[in-house]
Amino acid sequence: MVEEKIYLTEESLKQYEEKLKYLQEVARPQVIEEIKEARNQGDLSENAEYDAARDKQAAIENEILEIQHILENCEIIKSSTSSNNLVRIGSNVKFYDFSTKEIIEVKIVGALDADPFNNKISNSSALAKALLGNKVGDIVEVEAPKKYKIRVESIL
Repeated sequence: MVEEKIYLTEESLKQYEEKLKYLQEVARPQVIEEIKEARNQGDLSENAEYDAARDKQAAIENEILEIQHILENCEIIKSSTSSNNLVRIGSNVKFYDFSTKEIIEVKIVGALDADPFNNKISNSSALAKALLGNKVGDIVEVEAPKKYKIRVESIL
């Protein structure tokens, strides 16, 4: 199975690194202490605190593994300097939507940074796939359940 690249902004990379450090240096030692304390309370078969601490430990370890996977497979999105004037991951794009007759601005980011409410769209979304590789003035069709056409107005 070919691993797909995980695209991250510089800010996201920093957040993941900080979260990993917190989990490894603070959360993991805390839960180990909780397990020790619960063990000291006697019979483990009927010890709800012990079970809860073990569940918490499993969740922390899973999150550590997930973040390590992200960091090992990520590619940082470079700030878009449109030297070739083509839309790419990291580009801010203004486009005209022929169906709504509106000009919309979006930033194309990796899936983990996507935030549609703040106009940050995933590079794997239908809109981003239609925009990627195009230049100002290009008219493209977005392969959505209901297809629509857009025109690239500007690339920032």
